[in-house]
This record gives sequence, structure tokens and C-alpha cells, in this order.
Amino acid sequence: MITLRLGINIDHVATLRNARGGDNPCPVRAALLAAEAGADGITAHLREDRRHIRDHDIERLKNEVPLPLNLEMAMTEEMLAIALKVKPHAVCLVPEKRAELTTEGGLDALRLEKELKPFVHKLQQNGSRVSLFINPDHEQVHAAQRIGARAIEIHTGKYCHLLGKEREQERHLISEAAMLAHGLGMEVHAGHGLGYDNVASIAAIPEIVELNIGHFLIGEAVFVGLKDAIQRMRTIMNDARQ
Repeated sequence: MITLRLGINIDHVATLRNARGGDNPCPVRAALLAAEAGADGITAHLREDRRHIRDHDIERLKNEVPLPLNLEMAMTEEMLAIALKVKPHAVCLVPEKRAELTTEGGLDALRLEKELKPFVHKLQQNGSRVSLFINPDHEQVHAAQRIGARAIEIHTGKYCHLLGKEREQERHLISEAAMLAHGLGMEVHAGHGLGYDNVASIAAIPEIVELNIGHFLIGEAVFVGLKDAIQRMRTIMNDARQ
């Protein structure tokens, strides 16, 4: 059985900080607590509008937190320059729209294949493992493999919003995409919208090696604390994997 890692997205600690300005609550402190709670990595999305995570957060997360940093970012020259300078352990390329509340779907790797290939190559030559955040679609998986990405992250947002048979159908698509990507030699990650009530079915997919979870856990931490929220998620994931 492939080990399942848990990456904690700390974006919305920064959202809360930015609501009042100043330094609190501190995303780096949240990342250090996540490490104590047993997280395997830290994820942070440096958006073009800097609505939550900011440049100095990325530098501090890379330098002060003893966990691998997964930098989520759009495919822009500005973000490429930042990633080449900071050299995060991993980069996840995501689509980004200024008006969206959160990432609304997967990157169209098939349409952007020509532009993505040299972009991904530069990042990986610089030492960062690159994943593409894509929908569970076979054409997108094949495009990611041709581009040269070492991993994909399957968008689970649609799965999380569906119920009953429709959710099961979407879960089947996720499982099939994970099997295909694994067979093509790429690591398979998943994330977006996952919480206690829907994570087990995704965690049980054997080809998935990493889940990245943020908003739900930061919200749950308001009531029970970040360590307890993360540890409960870890228990559910581990149970599902068994």
C-alpha cells in the first residue's frame, strides 16, 4: 500500500490576518503547528492579487518551517521568477481568475501544452517537483505526462459538491485518472473541498499519495484548534487507507 501524505494549506490563516492588517494570526506559526500535528507538507497559494499569502510569507515558510513547501501558483512570468528564486520543494500550477473566490476547476493542460512544457522544465531544472492541478480527465492526464510534469493533483471540488450516485460517478473518474497517471509514472495528489465527511472515499484510492487540505481544517481549527483538526483528519485518512 502506497503511503498517503497530508499537506496542509495555510492560505486562510493569511486571509484572517489580512482582514485586520498587522501580523496576526501568523501563517508561519500555523505551519509550525501543522508540523507538530504530523503534517507531511505545507501548501500555500501565492495569488497574483496577494489576497492572502504574500511574498514574505513564502520566503519565511521556505526558510523557517521544517516541512516541504508546495507553492501553488499561476503560469505567469512573475510567479516563475519568484519560484526560481525561492526554490520550493514543489510547485503546483493552477488556473487563476481575479474575480473567483477560490480555484474553480482544473488547469487545461491539453490546451496549454505548448506553453506549459518549457515553463515546467525551467522549474524542474531548478529543483522543484512540478504538479499540474487538473480535472479527472484522461486527456488532461496524458497532456500532463507529455508536458513532463512529475505529478498531477486531481481537482476534487466537483466530487465534494455532488451527492449520491453523482458523487460516486465522479469518484470513479478520479480513481480512473489516478490509475492512469500512476501507470504513466507520475505521482498522484488530490485536493479541493475535502473535509471529514468526504475525504475517506478519496483517501482509499490506492494510487493517490498526497492530499492537500486547507480551508476546511482552518475553519475547524476555530472550534477545536489546529492540531486537533489535523490529527482527526489524519486518523480518518489512515483508517480509509487500511
